[in-house]
Amino acid sequence: MVNRRQTMLALAAFAAAPLSCSRRSHGANTVRFWAVGREGEYAVELLQDFLRERPDIEVDVQKLPWTAAHEKLLTAYAGDTLPDLCSLGNTWIPEFHALNALAPLDAFASQSRDITLDDYFPGILDSNRVAGALYGVPWYVDTRLLYYRRDILQKAGFNAPPTTWAEWEQMLGAIKAMVGHDRYSVLLPLNEFEPLLVLSLQQPSDLLRDNGRYGNFRSADFHRTLEFYASMFRRDWAPKMTNTQISNVWDEFGRGMFSFYISGPWNIAEFKKRMPPELRDAWMTAPMPGPDGPGASSAGGASLVIFAGSQSKPATWAVMEYLSRSPVQQRFYELSGNMPPRRSTWQSSTLASSPYAKAFLTQLDRVRSPPKVPEWERIAQEMRLTAERVVQGVATVDAACTALDRKTDEILEKRRWMMDQDRHT
Repeated sequence: MVNRRQTMLALAAFAAAPLSCSRRSHGANTVRFWAVGREGEYAVELLQDFLRERPDIEVDVQKLPWTAAHEKLLTAYAGDTLPDLCSLGNTWIPEFHALNALAPLDAFASQSRDITLDDYFPGILDSNRVAGALYGVPWYVDTRLLYYRRDILQKAGFNAPPTTWAEWEQMLGAIKAMVGHDRYSVLLPLNEFEPLLVLSLQQPSDLLRDNGRYGNFRSADFHRTLEFYASMFRRDWAPKMTNTQISNVWDEFGRGMFSFYISGPWNIAEFKKRMPPELRDAWMTAPMPGPDGPGASSAGGASLVIFAGSQSKPATWAVMEYLSRSPVQQRFYELSGNMPPRRSTWQSSTLASSPYAKAFLTQLDRVRSPPKVPEWERIAQEMRLTAERVVQGVATVDAACTALDRKTDEILEKRRWMMDQDRHT
């Protein structure tokens, strides 16, 4: 494997500001926990009972904003100041695994009484595995599916949401014919890569080939996906807009500017809060339709990881076990709205009684991880730019797929070099 000096040189291009704190000596029962996003506030509250249960363990929680977390983690890695425990975005796990920064967790999990891996949704748990080994435990899940105006769908002559692309096309066409030129059937913001990613993950072909060494965007499957995506704009079913060009997604959904929207679980609370009272029962969620039947979606969310340099691994694992208990996850959901990754937690009355959460439960059985390479987020942004060029008429689907493959191969050049070095050492 590439050593730390080589990796630090590779990270020089990402040069980041120094950390506001440095490593301080601490005992084996002190756990430094970096919690990313607003979840840090909830973690402090959740851990109060743990501290009473385990007075021998001290937990120091530091809250990081998502906008600064990735850069700060890379800086901490380069400076050997990573914490013991962190909530890491699932798509970041392959990157920090490549840096040899994560501790494997299979041995801990095999002896745990609180963490039962069979209780986790398989696709979400798989996003925490690299080369077959477990490097994270899912903390909360995020996947994308359809939010739709069922009242408008019914007016267009349909009593149920689509389950296939063909059914969806039929509905999108009927809605557009009904609402006229100044309204649309679906919102697919051009500054978001997630809708195209979700549609791409529904195809059998992987987005990268040869163990993540090259792009696979010239495949027939991705070509079909990009053509389907672009056709929604070409037929004027979707506006050629970013979400920043829309005054307010929730208000426009309520006004009927669009009837379908691909989004995640956080928007359940937003739509319940922002939709007019008279439209309270006019919207619903539905699993993603697929090319030929119910479709897959992306396996997202955040997971708890232990960094390899931690001197407090047993105590850190104890914190992870506590945060992974079903009753604690239920409380976490009530505080944050973040959906739990364990099936047993979904049996709680709060989630079981939510008609909007039901579609997410169904979808979580059909999720796939994006490619597990450190360069994935850069590639995803290239996907978005490529799709926008097609939508704006700058490139054909054929040319765009070829160009995206070439750009992806450029992005993966260092990965191929590192894999070749490993092969010869």
